[in-house]
Amino acid sequence: MNIRKGNPEDMKSVLELIQELAIFEKEPEAVVITEEDLVRDGFGEKPLFQVFVAEIENEEKQKEIVGIALYYYRYSTWKGKTIHLEDLIVKEKMRGTGLGSALYAEIMKQGKRDGVRRVEWNVLAWNTPAVNFYKNSGAKILDDWQVVQMDEAGVNAFLEKL
Repeated sequence: MNIRKGNPEDMKSVLELIQELAIFEKEPEAVVITEEDLVRDGFGEKPLFQVFVAEIENEEKQKEIVGIALYYYRYSTWKGKTIHLEDLIVKEKMRGTGLGSALYAEIMKQGKRDGVRRVEWNVLAWNTPAVNFYKNSGAKILDDWQVVQMDEAGVNAFLEKL
């Protein structure tokens, strides 16, 4: 297994993993981004995200991306610069191999290198293996905070009321 920074040529595989996650999270139709979006947004003049990829040599002796950790920087009015781990995804066939732990460790190392005061992410409450993994790693799961989102239709509806 090799973990490295992703590049534009990896975005096809990254998108496939994002789609696999959407299926796992029971929202297969929710992914609307394209490979071109990922290339533009991650590797343009002002990249909006960074990504680590985990690759192995498959049965055909070709390199295959089997996991990703996609993150970006945020600013906390209490902590300053933070990392938001948007997605940590491991192909189903590779779960339980330590690959997810290695990607997770890489994010924490990046946070340490960057001197951030917090690394944060969301986890679905029903994803018990992930919840337990994070708790066992020493992460705190905040029960008193709720994730709030406004999708595109919600934004449009809100603005129409103004």
